[in-house]
Amino acid sequence: MGQQVAEVCGNVPSPLPGMLTITDFINILHCYYKSPLVQMYELESHKIETWRDVYLKSSPPLLISISPDASLFDAIYSLLKHKIHRLPVIDPQSGNVLHILTHKRILKFLHIFGKKVPKPVFVQRQIQELGIGTFRNIATVHQTATLYDALSIFVDRRVSALPVVDEGGKVVALYSKFDVINLAAQKTYNNLHVTMLEALCRRTCFVEGVIKCYPDETLETVIDRLVTAEVHRLVLVDRGDVVRGIISLSDLLQAMVLTPAGIEALLS
Repeated sequence: MGQQVAEVCGNVPSPLPGMLTITDFINILHCYYKSPLVQMYELESHKIETWRDVYLKSSPPLLISISPDASLFDAIYSLLKHKIHRLPVIDPQSGNVLHILTHKRILKFLHIFGKKVPKPVFVQRQIQELGIGTFRNIATVHQTATLYDALSIFVDRRVSALPVVDEGGKVVALYSKFDVINLAAQKTYNNLHVTMLEALCRRTCFVEGVIKCYPDETLETVIDRLVTAEVHRLVLVDRGDVVRGIISLSDLLQAMVLTPAGIEALLS
């Protein structure tokens, strides 16, 4: 199966040189913020090729894409294998980008399509029973930590969101990579030493919010909540709101599609 997928996923020759994502922006901010050679106010005058030269020194310059003839299974496999959040569908003849596939869109489709077919028995089992999600060494950030600390965790741990917690470990908010866009919109990226509480208060665009779930809830309940709320992850908490885990769209796609097909450990 892996070989089959490899034939339809990968580097499709095209005029599209690459994709600039929020992850790239975070890496650039993290790289330049404490650099003695670059002033943060200069970032606005930088060209993308300048960032590319710096960033690609430590990153593979491969654009992962997929053919329109590939299956939905192939797309899910590629997203999880390469740990990416956007998968361009590229016409192999013209090189045109036809669509961008994401975890959220795929899960929503599966949720709608799933109403027309018998549901697997395991969707009625509890999350704690199935072991879906991350339950150890969970990446969180304290509400008094700095925004730079959060960016460092994004870079080092390669996570897409951080539960913001208080002294008792209770979740008070969620800060995602998407929230970093506020820094660009408000031109406040020259001060990354504000606390997380201050950074949360400055958010002006869409805020995902903290959508929670509990260990004794079923997989079906978790999927319904994610699709209805249109979020990318749920924070698993105990009854005291203390963070116990994270359940992402990647975790669900792995459990619902790849694991039943005998493909394990793509998320490890």
